Amino acid sequence: MADLAVAGIVALVIALLLVATVVMRTVWIVPQARARNVERFGRYRKTLQPGLNFIVPFADRVKPLIDLREQVVAFQGQPVITEDNVVVHIDTVLFFQVTDPRAADYEIVDYIKAIEQLTATQLRNVIGTLDLEATLSSRDRINTALRGVLDDASGKWGIRVTRVEIKAIEPPQSIKDAMEKQMRAEREKRATILQAEGVRQSRILTAEGEKQGAILQAEGARQAAILKAEGEAKAIEQVFTSIHQNDPDPKLLAYQYLQTLPKIAAGEGNSFWVIPGEVTSALRAVSAAFGGQAEQSGEPRKAERAGGRAAAHEEPEPAARVPEPRPGAIGGPEEQTALREHTPPFELAPGRVDAATE
Repeated sequence: MADLAVAGIVALVIALLLVATVVMRTVWIVPQARARNVERFGRYRKTLQPGLNFIVPFADRVKPLIDLREQVVAFQGQPVITEDNVVVHIDTVLFFQVTDPRAADYEIVDYIKAIEQLTATQLRNVIGTLDLEATLSSRDRINTALRGVLDDASGKWGIRVTRVEIKAIEPPQSIKDAMEKQMRAEREKRATILQAEGVRQSRILTAEGEKQGAILQAEGARQAAILKAEGEAKAIEQVFTSIHQNDPDPKLLAYQYLQTLPKIAAGEGNSFWVIPGEVTSALRAVSAAFGGQAEQSGEPRKAERAGGRAAAHEEPEPAARVPEPRPGAIGGPEEQTALREHTPPFELAPGRVDAATE
């Protein structure tokens, strides 16, 4: 009886294990954005979709999970020769997504390795048509060309290439040194150009400022000259009006005229000067005026004048020298005789000898 009970328990446990195994091999749960391919007796039967799936146990075989999300793969530097025979190493980053799990599982053994090798070959084809400078400055063009070729080639594998990026382009060290020297020379050139442009602008602004200053200075001088001329004109007009309003005596005018003669003779280079003919009438008027005063004042007037002259010069006042008549002198013999008779005792220029007698 005990043996039967033990045998029943063992049979029950075996049955439970068999049921559990059958259930586990029959029911499959696939996560979201994943897929599993199912083979029945070695042939592809179906692809399990995300969620709860049922298969025939012991007849169907479920293959490993296939990720349907976008994946990123970085490839190491590939040596590529440019059009100008420069070997560069290019690192690429590939973005792709599995769109057909069946094709990705059965059309190719390792689609990642296949994409890497395809990327290297297409890089050689694209870079081989570009020189080094174009390679360094045409990354967008290279990315677009690679993406188009890889997408077409990997389409039959159930792979969609979404993006290809050039991560790094490493030229040889000698090329780097040459590029650094070129960059330094270019920057020095730009600095020199900017400095020259600054000097040019500075000189232009300085010249413009000097021009404006000269213009303003000339304008100020012009305004000053105009104001000065207007002032002199008003002064002359006022003097002229005052003279005509007061109706001066001709004797006063003659005396003022004679006072101007010493100023004419005061110049250092004046060794000869000419007395106009109008001086004769002026001398006559002044002589008559001085003669009348002498009759009234008499000898005290002469003593006062002589005393003043002695105080000024510390020596007796010399008598006025009257030039003798000479041939070719201005005025006739009669005018010269009248000049000697009516000339008052004064000097035409103090301290100077009459030019007419030299």
